[in-house]
Amino acid sequence: MPLNIFKGPNGLRAGWRLLIYGVLVFALGYLANKIGDAALRGWQPDPENATNVIGYFFVVLCVLLLAAWIMARIEGRTLADYGLPWRRAFCGQFWQAWAVSFVSLTAMLAVLWLARSFSLGSLQLHGADILKNAMLWAVAMTLAPIFEEFFYRGYLQFTLTSGIGFWPAALITSVLMGTAHMLNPGWTVVGLVATSGYGLVACLLLRRTGDLWTPIGLHAGWNWSEMYFYGVPSGGFASQGPLFRGNLHGPVWLTGMPYGVEASWLNVALLVIWWFVFARWLREVKYPVPAADES
Repeated sequence: MPLNIFKGPNGLRAGWRLLIYGVLVFALGYLANKIGDAALRGWQPDPENATNVIGYFFVVLCVLLLAAWIMARIEGRTLADYGLPWRRAFCGQFWQAWAVSFVSLTAMLAVLWLARSFSLGSLQLHGADILKNAMLWAVAMTLAPIFEEFFYRGYLQFTLTSGIGFWPAALITSVLMGTAHMLNPGWTVVGLVATSGYGLVACLLLRRTGDLWTPIGLHAGWNWSEMYFYGVPSGGFASQGPLFRGNLHGPVWLTGMPYGVEASWLNVALLVIWWFVFARWLREVKYPVPAADES
């Protein structure tokens, strides 16, 4: 029987579906960019300002979700099949993962403090500004991870999984995430390895919980703790209006500077710990749902 390059056992082959999705994301993103330029007259996103981050990621997330929704209509699926069931939004595991990130970063900074490589600095905010900035950065650092997690582990992960299997797809999406962070200021090889390693941890959580809300919580809690609470660089960026202004001043292998602690070997060790803890905590495989993987 001749090979059909367009259709496989699950309908249109994964490569073609990804091509259509990529064209949709590009076209919708281009349109949104042109509308934004006309409305805002060349406004540029500022990753260090919470309000700016909220506006930017709200737009790009809408573009991404609209493209995925169109693909879902074509394929007879829903966004939940791609890892975003809205009924599970901000579920208990989301907040558990957020807390895990906050405690983990705190423990890491405590180790750096003992090694005389971190100082907390003085309180930067007072009165109502404490709550205001906490909320702004919470929204900003939730929208950004929803975008990033869905970009790498939403439609892309689901469709690659249907073509080559879950873990080969996870390796590709994780390396893609790490490589993309080479665009961040101050990136290092260790940072690339650690970001890719985080991607694999997030894929494990997706595999064992069935959706992206737990990795989103882990991602959001980490970024919020860095950008707002401790005021240390996150992915090469320093925030405006943090609660404290932490200072990392030790050796690069330990602090990851100027990129931030994500690019340190200490973080690589943390990711290994996370992997074993999450693998032991969550035993059941829940993704992808078999029915969702059928055409």
